[in-house]
Amino acid sequence: MKKSVIIILMFSAFFNFLGCKGQSTKTNITTTNIDHKQLDNSIEAYKNRPVFTELTLQILDSVHDDNLEQIIIDNIFSKQDSIGSNETNYSIIKSLSKGRQAVFSTWGLEAEVNNGGFNQYFYNFSTSGQYAEEAADGFVLIGANKYANLTQRAIDLYMKNIKYFENYKDGTLESFSKSYDNNPLDKLDKEFYALDSVEHMSKLRIDYIRKHKNEFIDK
Repeated sequence: MKKSVIIILMFSAFFNFLGCKGQSTKTNITTTNIDHKQLDNSIEAYKNRPVFTELTLQILDSVHDDNLEQIIIDNIFSKQDSIGSNETNYSIIKSLSKGRQAVFSTWGLEAEVNNGGFNQYFYNFSTSGQYAEEAADGFVLIGANKYANLTQRAIDLYMKNIKYFENYKDGTLESFSKSYDNNPLDKLDKEFYALDSVEHMSKLRIDYIRKHKNEFIDK
């Protein structure tokens, strides 16, 4: 399965699990040059992928790098309560190892920002934006210091303009769309997209997982 297809499917799973309210407006991922048959086959393979509720060293060692993040994310999702409150799931994430917190929170931020910018990330505060501090710390942990700095700046800017953002949180798509008008976070989106050529987030996460396997196993 091609990496671009895997990324698209991973992000789709993230939004489906969290039930994100944000509308995709700034998608930074495309399916250019992927034929429909290949895409259909990839979707089928993704739907039938193994999900490990318990990870071992043997499982991690057997997984190819292309699938490693998905294996970890699936495992973390399996620990959450799909019908539980956001507060309950936040507590579950905070009970995990620092490595698992880092992978989950940075992967979630990447998914949201690539889909709709930092505005969408914080708009969906109860499901994703609440992990912003964990994401900033997680970027430091995996060695993505530029992403960490940018995320902290986004947090500071969001908090500085909290009243502006709260004005649009009435749960309607109309308000969500209007929240992009003169949004102070827009300039940070461009920096985020440009960083991919400097710090390869996925590679850094994979390298961290490979070097700290014990943080990601259950037995």
